[in-house]
Amino acid sequence: MQSDNPTAAILVIGDEILSGRTREGNAHHLAERLTDAGIDLREVRIVADDHDQIVAAIRALDGSLGGTCDYLFTSGGIGPTHDDITADAVAAAHGVGIEINEEAKALMVERWTRLGVEVTGNRLRMARIPLGASLILNEVSAAPGFSIGHTHVMAGVPQVFTAMVDWLLPRLPAGRRVTSASVEVLRPESAVADDLGALAAEWPDLSMGSYPFHRPEGFGTNLVIRGLDAERVAAAMDALRERLSL
Repeated sequence: MQSDNPTAAILVIGDEILSGRTREGNAHHLAERLTDAGIDLREVRIVADDHDQIVAAIRALDGSLGGTCDYLFTSGGIGPTHDDITADAVAAAHGVGIEINEEAKALMVERWTRLGVEVTGNRLRMARIPLGASLILNEVSAAPGFSIGHTHVMAGVPQVFTAMVDWLLPRLPAGRRVTSASVEVLRPESAVADDLGALAAEWPDLSMGSYPFHRPEGFGTNLVIRGLDAERVAAAMDALRERLSL
């Protein structure tokens, strides 16, 4: 599918994801939100809580550092414990220092004081922000995320991550929303492959995919057509239905 939309990558950070201890859902949520915003997600990558791996991934994906995508969104590793190293790795990737951000500290101290939560050194680790970064606010947690270059760093806790996405996405330049149409056929994928391939060649500006399933009544396939022009998507779907005699 041809598109001038901004491109994005998601970097999920955490040993608990790779070990299977925690089920990852943030990337799925953000993928849906990016589609709605007209931002084309190109890659999802998961790395361990390892400084060098995080730095390498950021440099490979952040377009401001010569990476492959216009936007890079990260999830995880910005909490109060020793293994929360994302902020330090982001600072290293962008070649800047890191220190307590006074705006972030003030937000956190004000909320904690109001709630009667003790302000400790460990909690204040979450106010350590790379120099030159701007904050990503949220309505769930006192601790902010941050943006630097084209990297947008957010929490791993799903409720906080979702709130940060809600705050951030409306502030980013977006593109045209992708339109999709689908049809389900009770035929195996191999039986529709030739027709779908021929149609894809005739409509190169659209994206066409086949997704097989199995039910008690037999094998079937969901056929999906996606594009930026709703009328062309509808016309291509009509052509597909005609080819398959649906």
